[in-house]
Amino acid sequence: MRGRIFKRKNSKHWTMVVDVGIDKKTGKRHQLFRTFNTKHEAQSELAKVLADAQHSPYIKPTQLTVGEFLRQWLNDHVSNTVRPVTANGYHHWIEKHVITELGQIKLNQLDALDIEAFYQKQLEGGHRGNKGALSARSVLHLHRLLHNALSYAVKQGIIGRNVCEAVDPPRVRQKQMKALTAEDVNRLLEASRETLYYPIFHLAIFTGMRRSELLGLRWCDVDLDMATLSVTQVKHCLGGGKIVFEEPKTEKSRRQIALSPVAVIALREHRQRQEGEHLMLGTKMTDDDLVFTNPDGTQLLPASVTHAFIKIIRRLGLKGVRFHDLRHTHATLLLRQGVNIKALQERLGHSTITTTLDIYAHVTPGMQKEAALKFDEALKQARVEGAIDTAR
Repeated sequence: MRGRIFKRKNSKHWTMVVDVGIDKKTGKRHQLFRTFNTKHEAQSELAKVLADAQHSPYIKPTQLTVGEFLRQWLNDHVSNTVRPVTANGYHHWIEKHVITELGQIKLNQLDALDIEAFYQKQLEGGHRGNKGALSARSVLHLHRLLHNALSYAVKQGIIGRNVCEAVDPPRVRQKQMKALTAEDVNRLLEASRETLYYPIFHLAIFTGMRRSELLGLRWCDVDLDMATLSVTQVKHCLGGGKIVFEEPKTEKSRRQIALSPVAVIALREHRQRQEGEHLMLGTKMTDDDLVFTNPDGTQLLPASVTHAFIKIIRRLGLKGVRFHDLRHTHATLLLRQGVNIKALQERLGHSTITTTLDIYAHVTPGMQKEAALKFDEALKQARVEGAIDTAR
C-alpha cells in the first residue's frame, strides 16, 4: 500500500491519498482520500494508515447498517448452513431483538458500548415492542448469535474486527431441572388418561424422549415384539405453521430405546385405538403413519401437546413444570434406581457423558451417600469374613 499528502492549489487544507488496490467489481484503482487542516495532521494519519495496513488488510468503508447486514447474513449464509428449524430460530431472535435495537447503526460504527447497552436493556426489559425482561441465558444466546454474525463479516472483509470480543455477556447460573416424583407421575397419567394426549405423555415419561422425537415417531420405527423403538427423525413446526421432518441433530440422538413391558402394553392399546379410528374414516393404516396424530389422522402440532400438558399440570397444582421436564423425570427416577450413568446417556441420546453428568448433578448427592455406605458395608463384610477365617 502506498500513499502521499499534498496541498491543492488555492486551498488551505492538506489532502492524504492512499492506494488501497483494485476494485474487484469495476477493475478500477481504488484510492482513499482524506482532508486535514494542517500538514502535520495529514502526515500523522498517513503514517497510521500505512502502519495499520502492515498488520491487517484495508477494509473498505461500508454504508451497510447492522440491520441490513444481519438480514443478508440470515438469507445468504445461515439459510444454507444450518437446519431449517435452527435458521427459523435465528430469524426470530435477530429480527425481534437485535435489529429492533441496533438495526439502524452503521455496521462499521457499531462498538462495544452499543452492545453492552443493548444487553443491559434486554435484561431490564426496556426493549422496544417487547414486554418483560429477558433472562441471562437468553441474552447469552443473543450474544452468541451476534458474535457469529460479526465473525462472518470479518471473514468477508466487511469489517476489521468483531466488537463482540470486547464484550462480556451476562453470566448464566446452571438451571436446576424439575422432575416429578413417582406419585406425581401417576397423578399426571391418571388425569390425562381419557385425553388424546395420554399416549404421548406416557411414552415421554417411560422413555425420556424429546417432544420433537415423539412427534416424529412412525410405526415402522417401533418393534413391539422386540420391545424397542428407534429415533430416526424429528418433527418441528416453523414460523407460519410449516411442518418439517429432519434427521436427529447428532449421531447419538439417532438411537434405539428399549421399552418396558408397561410401555409396550400402552403402545399396543394406542395402536388398536388408532386402527379403529382409521377404520371409521375408511382409510388404511400403514407403517409409515405417525404414532401420534389427531383422531382424524391429521398432524399433531407441538404447541397443542405443550398447551394440553400445561393445562393438566396447572390443574394438578404442579407449578413451573414443562413438558421437557418429563424427560428429566425419566432420567432422575432411573438414576435413583441405580441405573448406570453411561446407559442413561445412551438412552437420552446425549452427545457426551459429560452432558448427562452436568445436567443431572443435582441427583448425585444422594447416590454418593449411598455409595459411601455401601463402601463401609463392603469393608465391614471383609473384616467379618477375615475374623471367621482366623478363628478357623
